[in-house]
This record gives sequence, C-alpha cells and structure tokens, in this order.
Amino acid sequence: MKKRRISKVIKIGKVTIGGGAPIVVQSMTKTDTRDAMSTINQIKELEECGCELVRVAVPDKEAAQALPAIKKGISIPLIADIHFDYHLALMAITAGVDGLRLNPGNISQPDKVSAIVRAAREKSIPIRIGVNAGSLPKTVNPELTTARQMVAVAMEQIRFLEELDFDLIKVSLKAFDVPTTIEAYYHIAEKIPYPLHIGITEAGPPKSGIIRSVAGISPLLYMGIGDTIRVSLSTHPREEVIAAYEILKSLNLRQHGPVLVSCPSCGRAEVDIISLAAEVEEKLIQINKPIKVAVMGCIVNGPGEARDADIGIACGKGRAILFKKGKKIGVVEEGDYIEVLMREVEGF
Repeated sequence: MKKRRISKVIKIGKVTIGGGAPIVVQSMTKTDTRDAMSTINQIKELEECGCELVRVAVPDKEAAQALPAIKKGISIPLIADIHFDYHLALMAITAGVDGLRLNPGNISQPDKVSAIVRAAREKSIPIRIGVNAGSLPKTVNPELTTARQMVAVAMEQIRFLEELDFDLIKVSLKAFDVPTTIEAYYHIAEKIPYPLHIGITEAGPPKSGIIRSVAGISPLLYMGIGDTIRVSLSTHPREEVIAAYEILKSLNLRQHGPVLVSCPSCGRAEVDIISLAAEVEEKLIQINKPIKVAVMGCIVNGPGEARDADIGIACGKGRAILFKKGKKIGVVEEGDYIEVLMREVEGF
C-alpha cells in the first residue's frame, strides 16, 4: 500500500478531515428532509452504526427550514446538499449546518457562488465541490475524456473559490463507471492540496452496488487517495456505513467493530456453516469492540483459521472446538455454537 496522500486539514463540525486523520465514514439520509423527525430518527440509526458525517438533501425552502430542528436533534456534523438554487445554500448556512456540498454543474454563476462563499467564510463552513459525471456543465471541453472533464470542472471551481480567499475545500469526482472515477481522482490528487471525498455514485442495490463500490474505492485507498468515503447504495443508509467500514477494515485503515472470518463451505463441511456464519454476522452488528471472530466448518483450514482469531470456532460433526487467542479452551456441542461463541465475544 502506498503512503497516504497528506492533504490540507479542514474541520466539519468537530470532525477532522485530511492531514493524516483517520479516513471518515459518511452517508446520506434517504428520508424527506422536510420531515424533520423522520430524518432525525434515520440519522440516529446512522450514528449507532458509526456514521461520522451525514448529508441531507435540501431541494426547497421547506427542507431548508427543517435544518435547525434536524441539527438540534443529532450528534454528528450535518452537511447540506444543494443543487440549482443558491438561496438554499444561504438558508442552510443561516440554519447552522456544518458543511455544504455544491455541484458546479448545477450552480455555476459566479455571483451566486460568490454569495455562498462569503457566507460560508464568515462562519468557517467548508464547501465540498462535488463533481458528478452525469451533471457536467455544458461548457466543458467535449474532446477531453470524461475523467479529464471532471477534473477540469473541479479545477475551475477550486480556482474561483481560491480567488475569493476561500480554502475550506473538499473535493469529490464521482462517476458510475469505476475506471473513470479512479482516473479522475488519480489526476486531481496530484494537482490540489485539499482533502478528497471518494465513492462511486449511483452504485446500485446492495449486491452489485457493494461490489462496484469496492472495485472503485479500494484501489484509490490503496494508492493513498481518500480522506472521507461513502458507499452509495439503493437501500437503507445503515448498510452504506457498514460496507464502508468493511472496506476500511479490509485494508487495515480503520478498526471498527468485529471482523468475521468464515469459510465458504464445501463438500467437506459437516455443519451448515452458511446459516451459522449469517447468524453470527447478524449478532456481531451489535458489538462495537475491534475483535476478530472466526466461524469455520472444515477440518482442512478450520482449526488454523479459528486459532488465528481472537475468538474462533472450528466445527465438525456434532461438535466444535472453541479457540481464544490461539489456544483451545473447550469443546461445544452443536446446539450451543451461537450461544457459547457470542458469550466469549461479549466477554473478550
């Protein structure tokens, strides 16, 4: 893994972004922002699973008017997602949001952007320049590749903000196409000092969306690129947060909750390891401690993998060997696998 790109430090609320700080996990609500209570409740669900920044859509004045109540009801920083109407950005700043996301393809008039920047600078509110491949300005050079177009649009907006003496900037260049996204981030990472928010936009439903997100996010992180991440999925945003942490844990970039190791099962297995692993995974969601748990069902690799975990179980016919930190601590009867394993996990 390459050395991480060190970017300029910014603060979104109390959360530090860039400068070698831990890569931050964020998500976006799927509720109608105008329904403040529903939005607050969903954000609280996100807080419980470790979300560190949350973004809400602000499509109209009614949504903007709900922001003070939402901000008051949550514990993590609130980012307002603004498109088309710059007045909504000004209302969001007045409402006390911690950050803004602007799309240069949808708000590009210099006088309107200037008004937003002046208000944000006065309250030290960072702005994310969020470029999406699907909403590039019509003025962009059509001879460039899509990735190069995205970089050009971002750079134009960055220079404009810098001319206004504003440098509380975070940048994202997202596309559905994975190679396009990777290329765009690779090129802009060399050009600017600002933190980068990475992800694959409109990745899809969980099964395909997680795969596409991993394919795009992991190479960037491996190259040392990325200060915040979001896994964009067509499902409850809680699943986005869980998936984001799994990516970070897989690359040894963050520790957050348990890591589950389980074998895929095969003809050698003498237990329904698929159902067993699924049940353990569901129960581990409630555990916050960084612990490695192994659920194995094969005499070939099972004992070795289970022994390598903090807590591990290697299942055979009718019983399993229980391991703790590499040492065998007991034998468990088949009907007690889950109960005994989770008791050891909770007491670890």
